[in-house]
Amino acid sequence: MSERPLIIFDCDGVLVDSEPISLAVLREALSAEGISICDRDAERLFLGRSLATMLSVVKDDYGATLGDGFLERLRRDLYARFRSELQPTQGIVNAWEALEQEGYMFCVASSSQPERIRLSLEIAGLLPSFEPPIFSASMVENGKPAPDLFLYAASRMRRPPEECLVIEDSPAGIAAAKAAGMKVFAYVGATHASSEAYRAQIASLEPDLMFDAMDNLVQRARTV
Repeated sequence: MSERPLIIFDCDGVLVDSEPISLAVLREALSAEGISICDRDAERLFLGRSLATMLSVVKDDYGATLGDGFLERLRRDLYARFRSELQPTQGIVNAWEALEQEGYMFCVASSSQPERIRLSLEIAGLLPSFEPPIFSASMVENGKPAPDLFLYAASRMRRPPEECLVIEDSPAGIAAAKAAGMKVFAYVGATHASSEAYRAQIASLEPDLMFDAMDNLVQRARTV
């Protein structure tokens, strides 16, 4: 690239270590509806995907239609757990400061709803660093693994796809970044990414780089 890339951060599992909390709350909510899903299947089906996609998967795979009441209870329980447990990703503050000092532009593009993204960043003490701009899958027609969200973020930031670097942790997000024609670094330092099976799945998608320490992100970004 002729200039520093625009860095597009996913939120859950990248800026905040939220995925174990989110998947646990989702599994509990589904169990209350009579739908039992193991940890591995929950990760495979829902990690990095929007609520709309989750509802579609539950309907198609389990024959259950979940309404607004389910979503309201899910958000209530999830936000309560976030307020008591959510932490920023280790090293992200140092990474942000180093990127800012070197003049990188960056934004957030997440499958979550805007209110959840902002709440997560606020609880983790990161909101002043990353707002604005924040982009949500609710702003586009198709969520990850479709490229819509990343292309929308790049367009709003006035950068072509080839000048963008996406930081992702989920298979759906990595697939979306590659479909958008962007470079993608896979962050595998979050709690949910510790298993060999998960890392093998990420590696099979052939991201441009896999890394597990946010402190080293600026050094990695210089190679793009």
